[in-house]
Amino acid sequence: MADIVLAIGTSHSPLLNSPAEDYPMHAAIDASGRKLIDKNGRPCTYGELLEKADPSIKQQIEPKVLEERSARCTKNIARLSHELVDAKLDALIIIGDDQNEQFFDDNMPAILIYWGDKIANNPLHMDEDAPQFWRTARSQYHEVAQSRDYPVDSALGLHLIEQLIGQGFDISQSKRLSKEHGEGHAFGFVHRRMMSDDHIIPIVPVALNTYFPPNQPRPRRCYELGKAIRAAVKSANGNERVGILGSGGLSHFTVDEELDRGLLDACKRNDAEALCSIPVAKLNSGSSEIRNWLTVAGAAAHLKTAWQEYIPCYRSAAGTGCGMGFAVWK
Repeated sequence: MADIVLAIGTSHSPLLNSPAEDYPMHAAIDASGRKLIDKNGRPCTYGELLEKADPSIKQQIEPKVLEERSARCTKNIARLSHELVDAKLDALIIIGDDQNEQFFDDNMPAILIYWGDKIANNPLHMDEDAPQFWRTARSQYHEVAQSRDYPVDSALGLHLIEQLIGQGFDISQSKRLSKEHGEGHAFGFVHRRMMSDDHIIPIVPVALNTYFPPNQPRPRRCYELGKAIRAAVKSANGNERVGILGSGGLSHFTVDEELDRGLLDACKRNDAEALCSIPVAKLNSGSSEIRNWLTVAGAAAHLKTAWQEYIPCYRSAAGTGCGMGFAVWK
């Protein structure tokens, strides 16, 4: 019988592409007018965040601290990569989001499963006058020199679509990507940072609309989707070893340690009600990607947390940055 034998949660922030010395340049963008929200999901200015921020954050953006935390993030990504290898997976379901890479206002599905035979990762076209730090960070985990196709477990993808519809989920589906981007950053991160050329696992991309109102799946729906995905996998023919991975999060662009640590603790306790009850208002902007983790937590309810680490990567005294989360269930 097929089953989910490994679950992973991982941040994929552009900061993970940036050396620590570039963090202040990202902070300068925050201060210059980036759209920000406070910890309650309300729009706010950088100045308003700075006025309310804990003064101790200034100690957490000193160069040595930034270097240490950046190095820990890199080490954790390598650890997750080893977990993928050690699990000997036949397929990996990736729960990610799309940020106007393939889906726009003319068609914004709440839940979509891609089941083409392969998925393309294409080089990203950036303005030639873009500063190098921005080009490095915002490469969005795209191929550099030429396009590359990665394998998709299309049979499993079709099975998930059929089974989830039978379980009451209205699933959008796609067999091809129409925009030149190719796969979005949530999926490219896994291919480019977590898989090596000698260990490419066929994937099933599941794209949630985490970012864009009004049809964002609610926390409970995300958790229930994860449970339904596991049931669908178990009903598949054969003895496939399947993994599931949530790509994105945690809180950003304003770091909310209480939200992040509460999420990880609820995952560790397997506290479904706590996960389903996260206030929707807190899941906006970058923090909306926590929905991907909620889906994985539902799919991993039969597993135990083997390892977690949380690293609050502040980059400004106003508390902007990204809460980096890494977790393994098995």
